[in-house]
Amino acid sequence: MRTFTPKLLRVAASAALVVGLTAAAVTPASASASASAEPVRQAGPRGHQSGVVDHRVPTRGCRRPPTAEPGVSEQHTIVSGGVTRSYVLHLPATYRPGRKTPLVMAFHGRKGSSEQIEGFSGISALDAIAVYPLGLIGEGGHTAWQGAPYAAGADDVLFVSDLLNELQGTLCVDPARIFVTGKSNGAGFAGVLACRLSRRIAAAAPVSGAFYQAGEQNCAPRRAVPILDFHGTADSIVDYLGEPEDGLPPVFDWTAAWAERDGCDGTPQTIVAKDDITAFQWTGCRAHSTVIHYRIEGGGHTWPGELADSGPGHVTQTISATAVMWDFFKTHPLR
Repeated sequence: MRTFTPKLLRVAASAALVVGLTAAAVTPASASASASAEPVRQAGPRGHQSGVVDHRVPTRGCRRPPTAEPGVSEQHTIVSGGVTRSYVLHLPATYRPGRKTPLVMAFHGRKGSSEQIEGFSGISALDAIAVYPLGLIGEGGHTAWQGAPYAAGADDVLFVSDLLNELQGTLCVDPARIFVTGKSNGAGFAGVLACRLSRRIAAAAPVSGAFYQAGEQNCAPRRAVPILDFHGTADSIVDYLGEPEDGLPPVFDWTAAWAERDGCDGTPQTIVAKDDITAFQWTGCRAHSTVIHYRIEGGGHTWPGELADSGPGHVTQTISATAVMWDFFKTHPLR
């Protein structure tokens, strides 16, 4: 097990956290599955048969000694679908085995890594269990997530379900406060999880998302999922206005589609209009849900309020995506 201290200070774009991280930075475990490999179902945590679990699961890890040192980020592995998968786990310094703690799972973009998104997002500074899974190597030798045409072809939804089973069996996770976020392809995967694990994940907050329509075909969440989305109008990697030839819808249309799924009112309200930020909110949604979209005027393929280089283009410091989503998560537990 390797430990390291998370970088929460701004670093230069030439540091190891660059968005163009090469496949050489991916751990060997992630390379063990080929794009053509057929996932093999096998016994999951505690000997139960592995399978995607889309309902609230009781936590059994309270009162147990933590499996990681609080305040330190550590690499762990788990076998899912017959493949050894990696993730970075960070327990808050305030973690106590007797107190149910929120969990935030953050997914890196294509070519990225667990350490990269931890560094630029600052999620490990929250009073939450922070989990940074690592994608498998897909097309072009780069890490990626399910739903994208260049992904490895593994069942990443099963991986997330198995990982949550493991974490809830060993740590004091609050089952009502499990949240997902991500950037770019990882943000798109957060959208896939909102479709597939709607009764287990309380809310999702994608940033600069690549929402491939093929990845969300027949999206039918079993509950209204609160969605908080961030995207820059000058994103050079994932066009704000969409890329139909690549199966990417306009970002505003993607959020509007979630508002429709959640049964919200058809016309959003402007709730923030400050400097380079305009935020729109759909209200009247079912089951206390809401859908919010933050449009960053002139924003690039970046994480608002980044703590390290998060991608090409302009980075707004008017807001911190991490701070805004944390406030959003705290008000939208799984009911």
